[in-house]
Amino acid sequence: MSKQKLLIISIIGLLLCVTEKEVFAQFTITGELRPRTEFRNGFKKLRDKSADPAFFIEQRSRLYINYKKDKIELNIALQDVRMWGSLDQIYKTDPTLQNVYEAWAKYSFNDKFAFKLGRMAMDYNNARFMGNLDWAQQGRSHDAFMFLREDKENNSKLHLAFAYNQQIPFEPGKLSGNEYLGVKNYKTMIFGWWDKRFEKGGMSVLFHNDGRQVQADSSMAYRQTYGLIGDYTLGKIKLDGELYYQGGNNSKNISINALMVMLHGTLKTKLTPITLGFEYVSGTSLADNTDKSFNPLYGTNHKFNGFMDYFYVGNPHGQGGKISGLLELHLKTKFKLGEKSNLLANLHYFASPVKIYKTFDTSGETYGSTLGTELDLVYTLVLTKDVKLNLGYSHMFATETMEAVKGGGDKSALQNWAWAMIAFKPQLFTTAK
Repeated sequence: MSKQKLLIISIIGLLLCVTEKEVFAQFTITGELRPRTEFRNGFKKLRDKSADPAFFIEQRSRLYINYKKDKIELNIALQDVRMWGSLDQIYKTDPTLQNVYEAWAKYSFNDKFAFKLGRMAMDYNNARFMGNLDWAQQGRSHDAFMFLREDKENNSKLHLAFAYNQQIPFEPGKLSGNEYLGVKNYKTMIFGWWDKRFEKGGMSVLFHNDGRQVQADSSMAYRQTYGLIGDYTLGKIKLDGELYYQGGNNSKNISINALMVMLHGTLKTKLTPITLGFEYVSGTSLADNTDKSFNPLYGTNHKFNGFMDYFYVGNPHGQGGKISGLLELHLKTKFKLGEKSNLLANLHYFASPVKIYKTFDTSGETYGSTLGTELDLVYTLVLTKDVKLNLGYSHMFATETMEAVKGGGDKSALQNWAWAMIAFKPQLFTTAK
C-alpha cells in the first residue's frame, strides 16, 4: 500500500468523525514514528577482524485506527518500514515495506464472550513463545479466527485461535490446489491459552499445534507445543517459571522430542530489583537422529538470551544444520536514575547443553561447553508522555565454541553493538470523553 493511500484512509476516517453531529462511537487515531540507529560490530554473529562494522538508520511509521461502538470493535494498523537512504529521492517505485500490520474486527456477545477475526498481533505472558515481536520494526502478526472468554470476576481468561493459510498460486487469477511451499509460515494453526490470576500470583496453560507442508512430498507435518507458565510473590521475592514440551514432527517430517525450562527469582531492594535466573533450551547434537531442539517459534526472542540476538532470532547456532540448544544463566537489574530515567543492566552466561565437535567425527574431540558472556546496557528517558528515548550498548565475550556453533568469526576480535532509538506515539484524535 502506497503512502498516498495511507494518507487518504487516515484523512477520510478523521473527516467522518469530526463531521458527525452526534458521536455515539469511540474513535481513536494514534500515530507512531520510531527511527532506530544501529552500529553493528558483531551483532548476531561473530565478526572477523578484517570485517567493517555496519551503521544504518531504520524507521517504522505506523497509524493505528480503532473504532468501538456497542458490541463491535474494529482495529487497523498501517505501517511503513524503511531504511534511511535506501532509494533515490526521485523515484516511481518504492522497495520498502508498506503493509497492514493489523486489521481485525471483534464482536462481543456479552461482557464475557466474544470472537475476533482478521490480521492480529498475538502477545501472551512474557512473549517467550507467542509474542508480537515489537522490537523488530515490522513486528509479527497472524491471520486467524479467535474465540475469547474473559471472566473479570474470577480473574480468568480463555483464548482459542484457529488459522488456515494459503498462498497466491503461480497461475494468476486462479486459486486452485493446496500447495504451501516456500513460505516461512505454518499452513494450519490451533492455539489455546487459559490464564488464571490469584492473590499472590497466577498461572497459564498454553497449547499450540502448527501444521507445515513437507517440501519432499507436500504431505503435512504437525508439531505440538505444551506450556505451563506461573508466578508467585513470596514477601519481597517474586518467583516465575515456565515449562514447555514440544513433540510431533518438524517440516522435514523428523520426530521432535524437545524441552525448555525457565526459572527466575526477583528480589526487591531499596536501590533496585535484582533478578537471578536460568534457561535451558534442549538441543540436537551431530550424533542425534531425532530432533531434540526446542523452537520458541513465534516468541519475541530479542527479549531473551541477550540483546545481541546470537540465539533464536532468525539465525542458527549448531552443527550440521542441527540447532545445539542453549543453557543460560543471567543476572538482571534496573537502576532508577531520575524521575523519568533508568538504566537496565543484564549479564548473561551462555553454554551448550550438547557436545560440540571439533570435526564432524562424533567419536573425535569436542570443544568446551562455554559459549561466551554478554553484557547489555539500556538507558531509558521519558521525555514526555508520548516521546521516549532509548540508548543501548552490548558487548560479547566469546569462546572458540561460539565460533564453531556460529560457523565462523574471530572470538579475539571486538564484538559489540550500540543503538539509539526515539519513539513518538501521540494520540492524534479521539472521541472518548
